[in-house]
Amino acid sequence: MSRADQDSASGGWGRPRLLATLAAGVGAAVLFVAGLALALYYVLRTAEATSTPPSAAWSAGPKPVASGSGPAYRDRVAAAPMLKVAPDDARRGVPAAVTGPVIDVPAATDVGPARVPTGFPRTPQGAVGQLAAIETTVLQGMSIPQANQVYEQWALPGGAGVADWALTKNVQNFLASAGQGQSKDLTVAVTATPAAGQVKGTDGASWVLACVLLDVRATITVQARIGYGYCERMQWHATSTGTGGDGGRWMIAPGAPAAAAPCTWPGTDIAFKAGWRTWVFNDLASSDEAGAASTPTSTPTSRE
Repeated sequence: MSRADQDSASGGWGRPRLLATLAAGVGAAVLFVAGLALALYYVLRTAEATSTPPSAAWSAGPKPVASGSGPAYRDRVAAAPMLKVAPDDARRGVPAAVTGPVIDVPAATDVGPARVPTGFPRTPQGAVGQLAAIETTVLQGMSIPQANQVYEQWALPGGAGVADWALTKNVQNFLASAGQGQSKDLTVAVTATPAAGQVKGTDGASWVLACVLLDVRATITVQARIGYGYCERMQWHATSTGTGGDGGRWMIAPGAPAAAAPCTWPGTDIAFKAGWRTWVFNDLASSDEAGAASTPTSTPTSRE
């Protein structure tokens, strides 16, 4: 049985191996674009597979979590499995025949610590927007020092730690396999653009399990492209210099890593089935439509 077959049988489509394979294959210029895209999928999934509790990964589909509040409830929301998808679902797909749901995400209004865009409001959509800003900053930079700086400035105490953070592992494996140092050189280009998002669950007004689906493109000698889903606990942190409009900003919340998010090609039936809502930038996030988009797709919103 091949290594890929073994990984498939064990449910271990992990993130870091995906990026590592991509970097090695693209740097050597020996893989076709389709193969590179599949390699990219492997690397991006490995970090999540190694950091997500086995019981939380790769279930048959989303499982609603009863409403509640507090640490135990938040742990259940984070660990609740999401839709299981195939590797090919991340790199290609037929566009859905009908438009799917959308999530209206407010635009950043400022630049925060570690040069991460910020200024998002204290709403579920604001948490999704802030997570996307954190994630795209790290993935596009592909720099260990930058990843450390972002985590230091944007993660609250009690989390996995920068060495075990899935995004740090992505950067490590990409750089190692591409033969880079601690930061990518000018011959390497990585872009990450938000394509969809969803709110998996909330606990009051200050905690959100936010998920973002990125359109990730990596180029060395040829380009690979996949849809990359990622989730984090997000918590509102009050500060005297906050730029979110309420004296604070969204930060990565403490707790065990969230269950693996589905990696799907944006705008497909499987993407909508997985709960992804097409990304729409909207400066008026308080509109009725934006409020509807914030409703969790797999877990009900709880009350404080």
